[in-house]
This record gives sequence, structure tokens and C-alpha cells, in this order.
Amino acid sequence: MRIARSLSSLLLLTVLPAFQGGDQPDRPDQDPPSRVGRVSFLSGSVSFRPGDVDDWDEATINYPLHNGDHLWTDADARAEITVGSSALRLAPQTAFGLLALDDRTVQVRLAQGSLDVRVRDLGDDESLEIDTPGGAVSLLRAGTYRVDVDSSGDTTSVTVRRGDAEVTAAGSAFPVHPDQSAVVIGGDSPTYDVHDAIRPDAWEDWCASRDSRWDDARSARYVSRDVIGYEDLDDNGEWRDSPEYGAVWVPRTVPVGWAPYRYGRWAWVEPWGWTWIDDAPWGFAPFHYGRWVYWDGAWVWGPGRRVARPVYAPALVVFVGGRNWSIAIGPGHGGDVAWFPLAPEEPYVPAYHVSKTYIRNVNVTNVTVTNINVTNVNVTNIHYRNRHQPDAVTVVSHETFVESRPVNHGVIVVPRERLERAPVVGFAARVTPTRRSVLAQPATVEVRRPPPVVQTRAVIVRRQPPAAPVPFAARESALRAHPGRPLDEATLGTLRRQTPAARAQPLVRPAVSPTAETRPTPVLHPTREGLPPPRSVPSTAERPAQRPAEASDASRRAPPGARARPEPSAPPEHQERPRPAPPRAGRSVPDERDVGKARAPRRAPKGRAAERDTTKEKKP
Repeated sequence: MRIARSLSSLLLLTVLPAFQGGDQPDRPDQDPPSRVGRVSFLSGSVSFRPGDVDDWDEATINYPLHNGDHLWTDADARAEITVGSSALRLAPQTAFGLLALDDRTVQVRLAQGSLDVRVRDLGDDESLEIDTPGGAVSLLRAGTYRVDVDSSGDTTSVTVRRGDAEVTAAGSAFPVHPDQSAVVIGGDSPTYDVHDAIRPDAWEDWCASRDSRWDDARSARYVSRDVIGYEDLDDNGEWRDSPEYGAVWVPRTVPVGWAPYRYGRWAWVEPWGWTWIDDAPWGFAPFHYGRWVYWDGAWVWGPGRRVARPVYAPALVVFVGGRNWSIAIGPGHGGDVAWFPLAPEEPYVPAYHVSKTYIRNVNVTNVTVTNINVTNVNVTNIHYRNRHQPDAVTVVSHETFVESRPVNHGVIVVPRERLERAPVVGFAARVTPTRRSVLAQPATVEVRRPPPVVQTRAVIVRRQPPAAPVPFAARESALRAHPGRPLDEATLGTLRRQTPAARAQPLVRPAVSPTAETRPTPVLHPTREGLPPPRSVPSTAERPAQRPAEASDASRRAPPGARARPEPSAPPEHQERPRPAPPRAGRSVPDERDVGKARAPRRAPKGRAAERDTTKEKKP
């Protein structure tokens, strides 16, 4: 029997005035995205630079990426980033950045290296764009893609295994269909060629093995495939059916005294603020969706209500402390910080600036809560179920918290009776972040970074990305005024105007110049006869490239918070329409040392599974 308790206590929950400001207008258009990019795999030397600082540091597993963040994989290194149900994988010596990431757009900067992209589904109103020095690559439907940029930045290669893509450069665009590879040679008068797809190599074989974990994941029966990190649950725990909470997931191997939100660190990630970064390879989904509860002698994770588009949360915990407690939390002193996990049915009210609609969605998509009054709240009136469970409350020093030190190494033992007297503070720690909080590392470590020429290399964009993030140094003073509360859009806009560095756009060049419409013929030229001529793209085209007609109804996505639709027991595979291969190129593929070690052009082997339509999820 699933939870059927009264929700009357939830109706008392509201937003603390110090954080939300009840008199401010409701602005859903200014809500943060419901999804992030997760660093889901790291191997070798992988470096990370947040969008609002200039320092490079070691990349951290489970770090939530957003606009402006950069990664660099050094020699023999690999990395994987998941965004919703899509995966982006970086080969060695790859310079990667996020130009834009929200509920409808993923825009990537690839200045050098190789990127393998698996797109499980793509809605009609969504776009996924990979911007390179040679051109902007728009991925038009679900499929598997590979994009390579050589070390000089002069040559871009696009390979479509399944799906469809379009490359835009110099005011023109041309398509790339399944089992085809395209090469764009940059310069003042760029040229392109299209031929049979290059052979998959060991790098793509590794990417395919990662895909199989997603396709075969049993956890997809219990959670939406848009729950970031679901694919790691199978190997690290098991699902059980509880009479009170329904299907719950139990981690298989944890240390003695383990509790949720204890083995990891805190980081400051805009626009959400204080964010939990768990150490476990499976530690993303259970700490940003659903709820934890102590059941049958162990901590278990309940994913909550199954929806098509779950809403990401930075940390689903409650902080305790206050002036009347000997271990204090608050601005102006170095008091310790304490928290415990929220339980099922206990709603979460963000400290970051959100609309009432967002508050409802972030709760409906994480727990079975459908009736929340967000205008009249007192957090101290709620009976929190987990507070009295074994090892539920974690206490650390102010320095451990703000400097992103490992929490489990700095836990402070506090007598239970003192914890019982600690008042509830709310859903965010009122602690001012520092530069170390942004980097999510307790100390600066010398790391490999991309060559300077790669860091400053411009890429061509089809869609104009948002402005670069306001530097943390420019925000630090304003953040001290309201500890623990991210800045609102009005304050950020003022700082952006006052900070010259913040006004700079990312290193991008438009694929379509403002004067493109006046040109009689495209500037982009085919390298040989027999190739279809590129089509001219109007200068006002900032929308995603036109999708093929057969994909229009297969990849619709629900808005954030929508319930997932049940799928048939045996969903039909997404069949691609066969296309004749074009004549072989007169120009060879760029040297394999420069383009992801590509081999001689040959048609990709048949037999790899076609993309399935997974937009309709099964009910648990």
C-alpha cells in the first residue's frame, strides 16, 4: 500500500520571506532550468573551469554543469556528460564548453577533439547544437552522432550513425544523413564534402558500451529516463517494494554509519546556490530527485511520482541551527552547519528565486505531493520524519562546508539531546560562498589545461547563446548581503552592466551574418561535383534547423512536471528511412591524427540497434 497520509501539514509550508520575498511578482520565465548537465564519468586527467571564474581545477564526478562551464580531457583521458536522456562523451584532448543549457536548448562549444553524442529523444521545440570552428552542427532527431575538430581548428568532421544533422557555415547549410560523414574545411571560403561514414573505432566502441547500460537499465521501470543518473543505480543497489513507500532503491555497499548527504561535499552552483556533490558513482539521482527514508533498518531512496520531465533540485535537505542553539548557523560568524534529508511527502521550497509554479513542479515531480499552498508557510510547524532517525543529522564546521571539504572527514559528533533542541532554519544554509565553493575543491591543484590558442578559439554558432555569466568576483559582495541566497535577475543585470568582463560574449561567430540575405549565392562551396548545393540560410534564422518530417511526431516531450505516459509492452523501434549513399569523395578524410584517429572511409557496419521511441514511459 502506497503512502496515503494526510497532506494537511504541507499546507502550512511556505517560503521564508528572507529568501523568496512574498511581494515580488511571480515570474516563471525567470525560473532556473529543470535539468542540468551531470559529469557522469571521468577517466584520466580531466580539468574543469566554471563559467564564472578563470581558474582550472580537477573535474569532480557528479558536478552539475550549466551555462559557461568548460571541460578539458588531457591525453588518455575521457569524460561523459549526461543531460536528461542524452549523453555527450569526450575523447582525449577535447576542449568542451556549455554555451547554453535550459529546458529546450543544449548548445555546446567544441574547440578541439572528438565528441560522441547519443540523443535518446528530441522534442519538436528542442534544439541540440554543437558549435565548432568550422560550422554549427544541428542534431535534428534521436540518434548517434560523432563530431571531430582537428588540432588546428581548420577541419571539422561530422558523422551520423543514426539520426539526421545539418551543418551551417558562411550563411549556408547542408544535411548529413544516416551512415554519412561530412568534412568542412574552414577559412574565408569554406568547403565541404559528404561521403560514406568513417569506420567506428575503439573510441566509438567504448561509447556504445556506455549506451548499452542505458538501454538495458532495469531502473527505467521505476523512474523516467530523464532522471539524470538512473543508469548507475542497477550496478550499485537493488529495488524493493515497501508497503508504505512503494518501490524504493537500496544502495548495495555503504560504510558503517552511512547516511544520505554525508559522503560528499557542498559547492556553490548558480543559479541554485548551495548544491550537494556526492562522492558515490551512483550519487546523482538519489540526491537531486525523490526522497530518502529510514525503512526496515536501512536508508532507502524513494524516487517519487513518475513523470516525463522531472525537475532537478540542488539538495533535498533541511538545515537546522539558529541563535538559540550552541552550534549556530547564520551570517557574520563561523558557526557550524547541520542538515538532514527530507522524507517522502515533505515538500521542498527553494532558497533560489523561483515562481509558485516552479515550487509546485519541483515537488510534484519528486514526491507524491499535489496540493501545496506556497503563500502561507512556517517551516517550524512540520514534523520532519527523518530528523530522529539514526545518523540522520550531519554537522560540520563552517570551514568544511564553505571550502568544499569532504564532509565525512569533518563530521562533528553532537549529543542527540542538543540536536533535538536545534531549531529548523529552512531549506538553505545561510552561508556566504567563496571562490573555493564555486570550484568544489578544498585546495588548488595544478592541472592540465587546453593550450591558450584552443581556449581563445572562436566557434561558429547558428543560435546566439546567452551572455557570459557574471564573474564570481563581481557577485561576491552582493552575495554577502543575503548569505545563502543566489542573486536575482535584476541584480545580475545591474552587475553585468557594471562589469566590462561580464558583458563579453563567449568566443563565437555567427554562422549567418546580418548581410547574408543580400548575397546572391552561398559562400560555402562543395569540394567536388555531384554534391547537392547548400541551401542559403536567412540571417534571422535563430530557431533550430528544420527537422525531417518523419521525426515530427516521434519525439515530443512533455513540459516540466507532466506525468509520463505509459508505453506499450513492446515499443516499436524507431526505423530510419534508408537513403542512397552519395558518390565517394574525391578528397580523402583528413589525416587520422587530426580528426579523432578516423580510418579510411567505409560504410558503417549494419546491425546496430535503431533508436527506440522512449518518450512514452511505463508506469512502475
